[in-house]
Amino acid sequence: GAQEVFLPVACIMRILITGGSGFIGKNLAEQFASIYEVLAPSSAELDLLKERDVREYLTAHSFDVIVHTATTRSNRRLPAPPDLLDRNCRMFFNLARNAGRFGKMIHFGSGAEYDRTDLPPRVREDYFDTRVPTDAYGFSKYICAKYIERSERILDLRLFGVFGPYEDYTVRFISNACCRVLKGLPIVLRQDVVFDYLYVKDLSRITSWFVENDARHKAYNVCTGRPVALTELARMVAEVSGCNPSVTVMHGGMGAEYTADNSRLLAEMRDYQFWDLRRAINDLYSWCKRQQSTLEAESLRFDEKNNIGANT
Repeated sequence: GAQEVFLPVACIMRILITGGSGFIGKNLAEQFASIYEVLAPSSAELDLLKERDVREYLTAHSFDVIVHTATTRSNRRLPAPPDLLDRNCRMFFNLARNAGRFGKMIHFGSGAEYDRTDLPPRVREDYFDTRVPTDAYGFSKYICAKYIERSERILDLRLFGVFGPYEDYTVRFISNACCRVLKGLPIVLRQDVVFDYLYVKDLSRITSWFVENDARHKAYNVCTGRPVALTELARMVAEVSGCNPSVTVMHGGMGAEYTADNSRLLAEMRDYQFWDLRRAINDLYSWCKRQQSTLEAESLRFDEKNNIGANT
């Protein structure tokens, strides 16, 4: 008689996302939930600063891939804690030293690894280590990146400007602009700056590619390669909203450009197609509109009340 044929069942990859309660980690966990087995523990469930806890957690779960998004950083509203350097390095190395307990690790680095002081526009990966970052956040990422250069199982994805749902709308420019329009407020920039903004849904797809494929290099600039000024982004938000908000620039001149060359990434992923920026802003605006009842108008005015720094 006919014999039954048993086809192998594809194994679903088990992914650990650190920083799962943060902006990027939360987005990745949502996007990955339908294609991988995802664990995204809170810091209460897994304290990355505790060496023994990390070792035991990794031993118990046998992850195929760790996506390390957890980080301690500062912004205009939250000053840098005095132990920022220690915390970022300790979280990274508590994971990295357990390389025998996971398949590979994708570390989210930063353009700050290059040192943002006099950073050339469209910086390339080979610029790394020409300078040591002067700030604690950049230095912590630099230390991790230097270790990754010699590692076998860890990859550094250097992020520049990432935007999307769940980001801190009180200080992050695109979400702040969307929320201001929804509350009937003008869009306010402290200073015009050219950035390279990546939609978080692109970051999810790019990260998924590196989860499933072997990288040829140890570090990649993860950005769109399409620099854009904040005033242009403000115009896009105004058009997407259908309103006609005023746009105010508090300080004249242009801030330091923060952009990168992404040719290494595109060569690896074979000309990946990014979200159209206007479409991404429309997607984020629609998300913000659904959260409108939770928005606090006064918190949107942080920059006007404090009158400091440049937008990021």
